[in-house]
Amino acid sequence: MIEISVKQNPIGKIPKGWEVVKLDEIVDIYDSERIPLSGMERASRKGVYPYCGANGVLDYIDDYIFEGEFILLAEDGGSYGKFENSCYMMNGKFWVNNHAHIIKVKKNKSTNHFLLYMLNFLDLRSYVVGSTRVKLNQEYLKQIKVSYPSLPEQQKIAEILGTVDEAIEKVDKAIEKTERLKKGLMRELLTKGIGHKEFKDTKIGKIPKEWGVVEIKDIGEVFTGNTPSTSESIYWGGNIPFITPEDMTGRKYVDKTKRYVTYEGVNQVRKLLPKNTVLVVCIGSTVGKVALTYNESISNQQINAILCNDEVNYDFIYYLISFKSSILRNYSGVAAVPIVKKSLFEKFKILLPKEIEEQQKIAEILSTVDKKIEMERKRKEKLERIKKGLMNDLLTGRKRVKV
Repeated sequence: MIEISVKQNPIGKIPKGWEVVKLDEIVDIYDSERIPLSGMERASRKGVYPYCGANGVLDYIDDYIFEGEFILLAEDGGSYGKFENSCYMMNGKFWVNNHAHIIKVKKNKSTNHFLLYMLNFLDLRSYVVGSTRVKLNQEYLKQIKVSYPSLPEQQKIAEILGTVDEAIEKVDKAIEKTERLKKGLMRELLTKGIGHKEFKDTKIGKIPKEWGVVEIKDIGEVFTGNTPSTSESIYWGGNIPFITPEDMTGRKYVDKTKRYVTYEGVNQVRKLLPKNTVLVVCIGSTVGKVALTYNESISNQQINAILCNDEVNYDFIYYLISFKSSILRNYSGVAAVPIVKKSLFEKFKILLPKEIEEQQKIAEILSTVDKKIEMERKRKEKLERIKKGLMNDLLTGRKRVKV
């Protein structure tokens, strides 16, 4: 059982032996040395040195300003809630624009790695100013209150959290590798199929002889979503998912949503979408995003839904439209709000194997890869939960480490 100091500090009770200081007492700030470059300037100065902003590396250019190990914390454009701070480490040679603070701990005061974890753990929202675009000014940066133990204990805490970060990084690399494999398979299978020897020319390129070119309206019925009246509480708070583009997170299935509707809400929009309906965003900045319904659902008006015919495999259509999403985005034009109208969406041309068995085989291969990606994502989520738990225990002194 650790002994907690009864002294009430500005950031709460802390263990005996820990200190509470303002950030500028333990760090040096190098903001005066940073230099912003326009996109045009960066384009003309391509190189190998990272060009950093509020949330990470933005580009690579031909020169650097800083050399060594520094912590970068978003001045604006970042997130400042607990576990959300845009704070990261840079080591080596790099350039920084004026959207990130550059700090380094003073000798014998703390360690960069411990401070990095502490700043990402703290809720910094009380230090930011502004409404539409919040900002952490240098004046308030200096006032951030930090609690910390002795250097040996800091080093041990950072070592433990660093081990979890290394495991997360390995999972990230596994996800990236599997996603590259998936892209290669999609490019091969969705243009050449399985085992075809003869090909033919079409308006959208060379395809297997046994395949056809069809329009979206030929493979099933298309429905544009609708939103039940938000002023009628009877329509909301049920257990039927109400899907918006925000709920389509890049995963194959939409298995949870921010909002749910009642059967009265479904009756108002007059269309309940069955499981495995293909959803395609056709309005807004994410035109071309694709997903499948996991349960009976409804969607909003930004989404067109395809109820595939019996001779068409919905999995195959999901992968095919995902593969062609960039072409679909071109259909939206250059309007302030991109839009692919239903009438135009229904005429969107796709390749289709005439035999549903081949559609199923292609979908099964890609689904196997997706399952691997999903498994790795769940591993990452578990590790991130472990890390949050450790940060809650170790960075408050609730649990002490042996030094």
